[in-house]
Amino acid sequence: MSTFVLLHGAWHGGWAWQRVAPLLRAEGHEVYAPTLTGVSDRAHLLNPSVGLSTHVQDVVALLEAHDLEDVVLVGHSYAGQVVTGVADRVPSRIARRVYLDAFVGDDGEAAIDLLPETVAGHYRESVAGPGFGWLIPVRSLTVLGVTEQADLDWLTPRLTPHPWLTYTEPLRLKGSEVPAAFIECVDWMRVFRPHAERAAARGWPVHEVATGHEAMVTAPKELADVLLTLA
Repeated sequence: MSTFVLLHGAWHGGWAWQRVAPLLRAEGHEVYAPTLTGVSDRAHLLNPSVGLSTHVQDVVALLEAHDLEDVVLVGHSYAGQVVTGVADRVPSRIARRVYLDAFVGDDGEAAIDLLPETVAGHYRESVAGPGFGWLIPVRSLTVLGVTEQADLDWLTPRLTPHPWLTYTEPLRLKGSEVPAAFIECVDWMRVFRPHAERAAARGWPVHEVATGHEAMVTAPKELADVLLTLA
């Protein structure tokens, strides 16, 4: 059996995996879904110094505290950057990296530079305005492909602003290689299609899920099935 560590994207928390984690546990796997510093149930720790390196350390500390090995490390959206950083820090603990509609960054690349120019511009404008220069306000869920009212009602009150430094701090990598796979959500504007293409160019298996960006909410069974295949 595998150990899954599921990492949420911007504005979310570990709760975002509530519909997926039981499906993985039902097949006998161990599952951890931590909340990264500064958001959701850890929003009380939010401050301008919370960056990508903070979130990488969050996950490294989790793996070391629980002495986890042979981990399937899954990162959604922004958390692709965290997956890359963690796997570079402690490659011996990671069996496979899984990028769920997520950034596939290289050494020296920051998340904001990996977004399409138009989208990155929207982020910068919102940070400069309602984000007070250091926060990314919550994005519209309908833009992310969430259409069912029940899903909107479940997600909306739980989302919190995200620390801007996590998007501007670049990856600093030593170059450790851990096997990887990519899952693209294809029923929305496909912001992460270039990352799926980058993954394919590197020889990683690329899977598609016919749903919007929030697959763990809108297509949990389909997503769990792919994750079980990868495990």
